[in-house]
Amino acid sequence: MCGRYFQQRGPASVARYFETVNPLPNFAASWNRAPTQDAMVVRRHPETGLRHLDPLRWGLVPRWAKDASGAAKMINARSESVAEKPAFREAFRKRRCLVTADGFYEWRTDGKSKQPYAIALADGAPMALAGLWEGWRAPDGSILRTCTIVTTDANEKLAAMHHRMPVILPPEAWGHWLGEEPAEAEDLLALLRPCPSGMVAAWPVTPRVNKVAENDAGLLARDPLAMPPAGLDDAPPDFSD
Repeated sequence: MCGRYFQQRGPASVARYFETVNPLPNFAASWNRAPTQDAMVVRRHPETGLRHLDPLRWGLVPRWAKDASGAAKMINARSESVAEKPAFREAFRKRRCLVTADGFYEWRTDGKSKQPYAIALADGAPMALAGLWEGWRAPDGSILRTCTIVTTDANEKLAAMHHRMPVILPPEAWGHWLGEEPAEAEDLLALLRPCPSGMVAAWPVTPRVNKVAENDAGLLARDPLAMPPAGLDDAPPDFSD
């Protein structure tokens, strides 16, 4: 599962890294991005074939939905059923995207308490999370563009916290996932696997992250009161460009 993430890099930095070409969106940093908030998403433009960086609301609303009320329930799409589930199958065929992030949060249950952890790429690079997007027409004629993050089984390290994790796509897979290069459905599904444990760093952070209203860089600092098990106390990576 992926229910909260952070993105402290600004649009200019993200655009450079993912080589997008459209005007930069106005997008503020967030250390506690939550469902129904806007995500910074990379899509392939259907006419030019070039990459665009756009804000899309997190929580997918299928085109056939009667209203947008169910968006908060569709923040994740399971890789095992993404090609068949009615809510996602058309988007999987035609509207795949990269949801950009610097990292995400997960909670590990320890007795009656839950310890939050931040997870990022060990080298501090931006994450490209496999995503799907949709455009839903509201009764007033306006178009709401939304997205969801694809999840898979957790790798060995993150399984100590949760049995699911978002799909983190390596740069060599971006072109296939975005549709820049031809790929069959089975080839796309083969990309939806857990990344190696050594690629990610995980460290305990303050329980302040539990509240969406808490949103500052201090959320990424290691929690000095936490007593994590071996393997879940990495040093936070350097996120500088």
